[in-house]
This record gives sequence, C-alpha cells and structure tokens, in this order.
Amino acid sequence: QVQLVESGGGLVQAGGSLRLSCAASRSIFSINAMGWYRQAPGKQREWVTTVTDDGSTNYADSVKGRFTISRDNAKNTVYLQMNSLKVEDTAVYYCHAVAYGGPYWGQGTQVTVSS
Repeated sequence: QVQLVESGGGLVQAGGSLRLSCAASRSIFSINAMGWYRQAPGKQREWVTTVTDDGSTNYADSVKGRFTISRDNAKNTVYLQMNSLKVEDTAVYYCHAVAYGGPYWGQGTQVTVSS
C-alpha cells in the first residue's frame, strides 16, 4: 500500500509559477513510476508527466518546456514545478504511483490560473 498526499496547489495569475509536492507514505525506491494527472471541470482526467525509478521523464505535449517533474528519494517526495502557467492549466492535479498492489492515487490539489 502507498498513500500519496499532494500539496502546493492554489491560485496564480497566468504566467506565474507553482510547485506541487506529492509525499508518499513509504520509500519510493520500490515504486516503478510516479507522476501527475489532471482533471479540468467537465473534462476527462489526463496524463501530465511521469518519472520512472531510473529517473527517466516524459511529458504531455501541452506542458513540455513549462513543467518539470523531479523526485527526492530521501524525502519520498515527487515534485512538479509548473512555470509559465496558462488559464488552460486550471485543474485538479492528482499524484499517481505505479507499484505492487496499485496503481495509487492522491486526493488531488486544485490549481487555478487566472487571466
């Protein structure tokens, strides 16, 4: 079992930055991959980015060049640095982990970008 707790969401103006954190309840060394999804009002949940256990990263085209995912194994935490935010980035952001017995999801954190 892995519990994931997100934090760092909030309200920001377009062009601004936010950093989301996802703290896991146990060591992330044994977690195959962690990442972020998001769900905007009235839309399906969509994949944003993933970091694997070997540090490889992938990004959705819509966030490539603006968002950066990183992991701190010592803190069992994954981060999502979001720069140059756009109104269309407004969504609930969910942390996701692929591990034995999973996948696992966090409860979500709201990100609102105003124009």
